[in-house]
Amino acid sequence: MKVVLFCGGQGMRIREHAGDIPKPMVPVGGLPILCHLMEYYAHFGHKDFVLCLGHGSDYIRDYFRQSSHLPTSDTQDEFTVGDLHIHCIDTGLTASVGERLHAIREVVDQETFLANYADGLSDVELPRVIEHHRKHAAIGTCLCVKPTQSFHLVSNQSGLATDIVPVSEIPQWMNGGFFVFEPEIFDFLRPGEDLAAQPFQRLIAAQRLACYNYTGFWGCMDTYKEKKVLDDMHASGIRPWEVWTSTESDLGYDARNRIIKTAMGRLT
Repeated sequence: MKVVLFCGGQGMRIREHAGDIPKPMVPVGGLPILCHLMEYYAHFGHKDFVLCLGHGSDYIRDYFRQSSHLPTSDTQDEFTVGDLHIHCIDTGLTASVGERLHAIREVVDQETFLANYADGLSDVELPRVIEHHRKHAAIGTCLCVKPTQSFHLVSNQSGLATDIVPVSEIPQWMNGGFFVFEPEIFDFLRPGEDLAAQPFQRLIAAQRLACYNYTGFWGCMDTYKEKKVLDDMHASGIRPWEVWTSTESDLGYDARNRIIKTAMGRLT
């Protein structure tokens, strides 16, 4: 399957620390988070990538141009890096995710494809997500995770608080940014719309949006604080998202997961 990676956003909440580096190119353990994601998908056999570029497009192209040993087009928009095929497409400086997807319709509208916001990592078993997608005859499937942010939700009535709950403890799930789509997604997407707004509401109304609830590891890099957590985990050798490696910790499953929860607990 093709893998669409949305790489064109401004990344405003992390730019104070990242400067002009596009968010997908901000390193985790010295390697751009985008490369960690590519390794993740390649591990499951998906090695054909479509990069939707916007902010920092030249930076991303230059990175893969320097890594590529066999450019596959005269325009330098397609690269072969190892056994990965990378197709870079400009989709606009200020476009939403939905607009970026709409811009590459002709590239991916022939078969089931995968997509990702390109700012988060997980160890979810991708074949199970795809199986879930097919089992429910879905047009779109979204990985759903529990919130990891540190804020609290406050219920109030007549100006007085009635309850205060950490967002991590609410029963709702949040969009984790890992998707499976059928080509029919474009029938639900209108020009100028974002992806998770009107199009997803239409899918819900048609009962064609599936959710894969996952309580394992998921970490986002939307802010510098979140990047620091991922860097610290990488430095400690606890890297659950590196499903392509066989170097599991000798601590054992329970101890390993306590360390992961401790690291992620800094966000709560």
